[in-house]
Amino acid sequence: MFVGREKELHFLEERYASAGGELIVVYGRRRVGKTETLRKFCEGKPHVFYSCTESPDGQQLAAFSERVLRLGGPAAKYVTTFSSWMQAFENIADLGREGKAVIVIDEFPYMVKGNGAIPSILQNVWDEKLKNANVMLVLCGSAMSFIEKEILAEKNPLYGRATGILKLREMGFYDAVRFLPDYSPEDKVTAYAVLGGIPHYLKQFDGKSSLKENICRHILTRGSILYSEVEFLMRQELRETAVYNTIIEAVALGNTKLNDVYQKTQMEKTKLSVYLKNLVELGILRREFSVDSGVKEQANVQRGLYRLTDNFFRFWFAFVFPNLSELEAGDVEGIWRYAVEPELDRYTSYAFEEVCRQYLRRENVEDRLPFHFTKIGRWWNKTDEIDIMAVDQKRESFLLGECKYKNSPLDLSDLRELQRKFTPGRENSRVWHWLFSRSGFTAGVREAASAQDVRLVTVEELAE
Repeated sequence: MFVGREKELHFLEERYASAGGELIVVYGRRRVGKTETLRKFCEGKPHVFYSCTESPDGQQLAAFSERVLRLGGPAAKYVTTFSSWMQAFENIADLGREGKAVIVIDEFPYMVKGNGAIPSILQNVWDEKLKNANVMLVLCGSAMSFIEKEILAEKNPLYGRATGILKLREMGFYDAVRFLPDYSPEDKVTAYAVLGGIPHYLKQFDGKSSLKENICRHILTRGSILYSEVEFLMRQELRETAVYNTIIEAVALGNTKLNDVYQKTQMEKTKLSVYLKNLVELGILRREFSVDSGVKEQANVQRGLYRLTDNFFRFWFAFVFPNLSELEAGDVEGIWRYAVEPELDRYTSYAFEEVCRQYLRRENVEDRLPFHFTKIGRWWNKTDEIDIMAVDQKRESFLLGECKYKNSPLDLSDLRELQRKFTPGRENSRVWHWLFSRSGFTAGVREAASAQDVRLVTVEELAE
């Protein structure tokens, strides 16, 4: 079952419909759905889909030749294997005689690893033949730092040749929960908090089973795919995995400031900054700033909060990594009952805030808000914090949001506290207050909302 990626497919279809050759670079972290998206795009089109392997250069050329020649073209009558990569790439130009042909080279970095001259060879062939041919060449890869530094960066052979660059990110909440249509609104939010928007992870859950059953069977049980997924990805992307594990666990447990991570890990600060920078570049961590922060503040390496970008990484380091010894011994039920279940609501509350922001972004695109915002995020100063602040381009209109993921209704004191925290500096500014609640609202809040610019949003409305 293929779900989502409508915008990405629309982009690829637009490039496919253009005149002349196309060189598209598609990349993103492992498991994000690059291969599935490209296979969906290739349906019904003349295409070659070649998945590179970590193999010797000659073996790679022979395998690539076989896939290209299988599609046809004049060379297929005379050869079974191209004599060189130059010849192989040149013959791609002959494949678009009966409609634009798509040639996907999946895990392109493996091909370059076997022969470092391939980017230069491809650059020459692109400039001489392919850019004017009726073909669409797609280079795909999971090694994000390699793609950005060795393919897209200036001074590299293919720099400036790409006609399109598509970086696939994990799915948002509204696409992710389409994998679990039978779940209740609350369970959809929690499932997203646990798995995030990675299609491969979402496919592991059985929508007919409870959250507890899925978490215990597919994450906490030794031998299940998701049990060892994080360790597998870490070993593929990083060398000093023990060091990175320590840092990520510290962030997952709530140590979000640089000094907090330092205090927790006791690593030398200069080295710690390098490790954190590497994790940010890999998309495992991100630096978060208050929505009103400026360029100067964001350039300061001492400022900002470190957050795990991937919900599943956050869940794994919060609940699996600290309990590996017990899970290895098979104590799945015990870890669920005493470690996961008591903390699951608190853990989900952070993801609930992100779901609320995604809801507002969707409403913003559809022009269903009181104003069109150009920036949204969390806001904080030395004493207060606001879950959501959205502002317009002129910083005259403000939407403030409070998100409560608890078992009791949101009450009037929560609204009053939100209204107290922020007052705009300009006289002509206007502020709207939105409240998001898992368990509904008290009568006092509902009465206040009807008399003021206050919008109440339930979890059922969020998950529609």
